[in-house]
Amino acid sequence: QVQLVESGGGLVQAGGSLRLSCAASGRTFSSYAMGWFRQAPGKEREFVAAIRWSDGSTYYADSVKGRFTISRDNAENTVYLQMNKLKPEDTAVYYCAVSRTGPNLYYRWYYDYWGQGTQVTVSS
Repeated sequence: QVQLVESGGGLVQAGGSLRLSCAASGRTFSSYAMGWFRQAPGKEREFVAAIRWSDGSTYYADSVKGRFTISRDNAENTVYLQMNKLKPEDTAVYYCAVSRTGPNLYYRWYYDYWGQGTQVTVSS
């Protein structure tokens, strides 16, 4: 079993920054991948970013490339999402997730465990 606890969400003005954290426990992550998804009210949950735990390879949605950075802290078993130049359209609940196999990290169907989500609200 994998438990994921997210933190760092909040209210920020457009152009500002937030750093989300996701602390994982219950499993080692050598063969895992972790990702961030987001879901706005009335919309589908969409891919944001992912990282392979073993080699640190990263993947980003086109909408966040150049603004968001996903990273990991092996010692703390934690994944981060640094969000810069935030826009109102970034407003959503952000979810951390773990994929055990991760053949395609862009799709939520390949993720097995999910955090509770943390709200990010970007005001204009």
